[in-house]
Amino acid sequence: METINELFKDQIKDLYSAESQLLKALPKMAKKATTPALKKGFETHLKQTEGHVSRLEEIAKMWEFKPSGKKCKAMEGLIEEGKEVLEEDGNESVIDAALIAAAQRVEHYEISAYGSARALADRLGCKETMDVLQQTLNEEAETDKILTKLSTGSVLKSAPIDEMESVLPQRELEFREPLLSW
Repeated sequence: METINELFKDQIKDLYSAESQLLKALPKMAKKATTPALKKGFETHLKQTEGHVSRLEEIAKMWEFKPSGKKCKAMEGLIEEGKEVLEEDGNESVIDAALIAAAQRVEHYEISAYGSARALADRLGCKETMDVLQQTLNEEAETDKILTKLSTGSVLKSAPIDEMESVLPQRELEFREPLLSW
């Protein structure tokens, strides 16, 4: 890779692969979810993801390249981790909490990837592309917030805790300085 232009195209292809893989995974996650709001959230995000794919196709068309041809290995790994949850049996609230954790890993990956692509579009001076990427970035961030709200709200509150194996600290941990600073 010699130019930001090449890197930008590579990042869009990576995102296109990631979103395309997610289109296949979200219906399975929705089917496994038992909390109605979580099930609905996965279904809603599936529709959003279809829009994300369309936007990436639009960007590729604007930049005159095909968005296909690259496999996003990061998303492949995240989806593979999520498949482990789909194969689990157990308490419905615990399974839903595990689904949320898997979904948030995906959202955090997408947030970072769209943020990077947006920064590249900015460097290339394409406001229209930046705006399209920002729209998707906003939706991914909103999905993450909704997942957090679901998790900390009804899902985790209804999930059982084994008090005999609890590792809850008896007192708050003391504040510690970060190991690294920028």
